[in-house]
Amino acid sequence: MRMRRTVSLLACTAALAVTVSACSGASTPRQAEGGEDYEVTPTSAPAAGDIDSFTWSLYAEPYTLDYALAYDYPPNSVLANVCEQLMRVTPDLKIEPGLAASYDRPDARTLVYSLRENVTFHDGTTMTADDVVASLKRQMDPATGSPWASSFKNVKSIEKTGALEVTIRLSKPDVLLHELMAASPGTIESAAYLKRAGKDYGTAKGGVNCTGPFALDRWDRGNSVTLKKFDGYWDRGLMARSKSVKFTFIEDAAARSNAFLSGTADGGYMVPSSSLAQLRASKKGKVLFGPNTAAADLAVLDFKGTLGDVRVRRALSMALDRKAIIKAAAGGVGVPAKAPAARGAWALLPEKAKEHYDSLPDPVHDVEAAKKLVEEAGANGGKLTIATSSIAPEISVLANAVQAAGREIGLDVQLRSVSPDAYSSLFVDPAARKGLDLVITNGYDNTPDPLEFYQYLRTGDFGNYGKYSNPEYDAAFDRANAEPDAAKRSDLTAGLQKIAVRELPIIPVYEAPYSVFLGNRITGAPTGIAQLYYPWAATIGAAKP
Repeated sequence: MRMRRTVSLLACTAALAVTVSACSGASTPRQAEGGEDYEVTPTSAPAAGDIDSFTWSLYAEPYTLDYALAYDYPPNSVLANVCEQLMRVTPDLKIEPGLAASYDRPDARTLVYSLRENVTFHDGTTMTADDVVASLKRQMDPATGSPWASSFKNVKSIEKTGALEVTIRLSKPDVLLHELMAASPGTIESAAYLKRAGKDYGTAKGGVNCTGPFALDRWDRGNSVTLKKFDGYWDRGLMARSKSVKFTFIEDAAARSNAFLSGTADGGYMVPSSSLAQLRASKKGKVLFGPNTAAADLAVLDFKGTLGDVRVRRALSMALDRKAIIKAAAGGVGVPAKAPAARGAWALLPEKAKEHYDSLPDPVHDVEAAKKLVEEAGANGGKLTIATSSIAPEISVLANAVQAAGREIGLDVQLRSVSPDAYSSLFVDPAARKGLDLVITNGYDNTPDPLEFYQYLRTGDFGNYGKYSNPEYDAAFDRANAEPDAAKRSDLTAGLQKIAVRELPIIPVYEAPYSVFLGNRITGAPTGIAQLYYPWAATIGAAKP
């Protein structure tokens, strides 16, 4: 799913600030292009004690709690504490065993997962290989309509090969599939519950029945989601410090910030960038920055229109004043992005980030050179439309900046305002993208492997919103995805990055660290994007008096 998500681009935009020391757990002082000093660290101070409950603010209500349909921050932020995967992404962006105690790759086309014993679902039943097979196969079923289905495109079979063993056989080598077992594709649900809930599964009526440290207690549509501590959780080292968690939904950025300041919300990820300075100066809590794999990008949606000529795409990129955009859209916390996949996406092997990402040239801001490219392409007066929305202030700020930059170099850039719900639909419904040339995305990896991002530019991939197609790219991707050695795979991924930077099917704009606000009474939260799959709420407890 390294999707180009919909949302708050600062608070969850990329992690350029993630350096090797940040990924290893140390805090790393940084200074953004906007001049704001900040530190990146994967966790907040550990909890000093347990608490009865806390309230957590989301910028929108989850549209589903069905693991196979969860494709955005709100549903995944809740599900991370309720449902679990075969593998697990840690706060410092490493991959470790989850519901699978171990795995083996006996050959390039076979994955064998040995499951943990005595793992129970929230209804008290025990997890078996049958549950794993049912959960994974459901992702592949066209009737499910999962946006993750393309992750299973190379799967020939998923079979129970022992009481606690599942074997996946592939039509060709696919390293990413295993890594994605730490994200939504690897989520495990009770087979019996899936059958019993039917079409109501993942809704307020049907609920879910997973294995995480919290169980779904209540979903009051339009108001809140409440989780309760699961005393039968298998991982005793991650037992919840709070008896319950209440999620509330506040779409308006100012109102959300006021909830933090008033204490009606104890915390929340993806802090509104428009309120960063105010919240950082507040004595009501603290803003922390964590590792991120995301970047604020412009995804090209129509290669048959004005942006079909790569010279126009390069011109638009050159016309963007990224430093000014960071000040206006990201509260001054961030840096210009050098490539569509963020620096933080290279966290699996941080040394490769230095070799393959840091060595890239900085993006150029040259309006006159951009004008010449537009003229060479015969695109003066060429029309293009970009979507904007009130879903997050960063969206409208960046959309306006793109419009101004485009007009300055001779393009006729129009804005199309869409509602928050409609904006989310742009990423799952091709029909919703009709008539648009560009969409602002928050493209992130679910895993710390940059290859995951670049799979979404393959011909025919679900996340390839503009239907970009390049046989050279597709062949290069297959070579990288067949390489089990992480270092060699990173080198091959650098080749994909080179093509993407040259062709610009996605125009990189800026990166910023992940963010979280914690009120004074709580602490213990992971600070980074790993919270989308790591059971972050379990570690939140009482702060020291």
